[in-house]
Amino acid sequence: MSEEIPLARPVLGREEEERVLEVLRSGQLSLGPTGPAFERAFADKVGAAHASAVSSGTAGLHLALRAVGVSDGDEVVTSPFSFVASANAVVFERARPVFADIDPVTLDLDPAAAAAAVTERTTAILPVHIFGYPADLPAFERLGLPIVEDACEALGARDREGVPIGGRGHPAVFGFYANKQMTTGEGGMVTTGDAGVKARIDSERNQGRAPDMGWLDHDRLGFNYRLSDLQAAVGLAQLDRLDGMLAGRAQAAAWYREALTDLASELDLGLPCEDRDAERRGWFVFVVQVPRGTDRDAVIRALRERGVQSKPYLPAIHLMSYYREVHGHREGEFPVCEDVAARSIALPFFPELRQEQVERVAEELGAVLRAR
Repeated sequence: MSEEIPLARPVLGREEEERVLEVLRSGQLSLGPTGPAFERAFADKVGAAHASAVSSGTAGLHLALRAVGVSDGDEVVTSPFSFVASANAVVFERARPVFADIDPVTLDLDPAAAAAAVTERTTAILPVHIFGYPADLPAFERLGLPIVEDACEALGARDREGVPIGGRGHPAVFGFYANKQMTTGEGGMVTTGDAGVKARIDSERNQGRAPDMGWLDHDRLGFNYRLSDLQAAVGLAQLDRLDGMLAGRAQAAAWYREALTDLASELDLGLPCEDRDAERRGWFVFVVQVPRGTDRDAVIRALRERGVQSKPYLPAIHLMSYYREVHGHREGEFPVCEDVAARSIALPFFPELRQEQVERVAEELGAVLRAR
């Protein structure tokens, strides 16, 4: 069998090692100077006034929702087509995620559907820049409600007004898991234009301690959502190589589009949408939708047998067991989301993916689909 092609692979090298060793030798592994340096560098990269490093994208979503006032009994309008963390973070605050269907082209939360879902109890809108494609932020801003952006998949993207995702001023949350555009292993960042929001997040990520308080004093409820200096050191090195990694992802995506164009035309394979106007995708994953009537999971198994890793990406949140059983959701509520979720497959995708690997994936996928 040919060499297996992995689904994802981070880019790590000597720079990350040297920065981590520097922190180790300093003896200050957390709450040291490296975290703030990472925050400043990240904020500059996306054009944000402030940034707060946190232990995960999920932690960032939780703190950002608290910062805009989401609390008991509130409603937050969001997408059912996302990683489950975007909905779970709403539930953490005993609020209710109110799902609205997605745009069939961008796969982002549909602004018209979101507007129709708003009630007098709606406290915030939580759009997800799914697979790195920017949601229609100007449309959501016209609703006049606080916005928390789930930008965990969208580093490097720009919205329809050409603004880098994370730079519009309302809280935007990024994730640094190992398959993301950059990684700290685990970790995340919240950007904001509001110094008060940063101060609150900085306190609540550190057990509710204010900057001028002793380490055993706390004036608000908080959490252990800190990012260590070791992780921040990796993040600084990753920021230095980010432009190159984003370019590598964009090149891999271009190779995929070229390799799959004929298959898309022949078998109605769904490809990621092209950029529109000033909108630019920050490439995170390359997800296709298999033809309707195809057993998606059987395709994944067949690709695995041929040495190609792939994955269902993503299931509909409202049809997960917890949201069915506890929140009463059912099939048929969000037909666009359900159709896309049932047919989506993430193909191998990472900055160092080679053209011959992309061509092999396309060849194997075509063989599997034609055999069904």
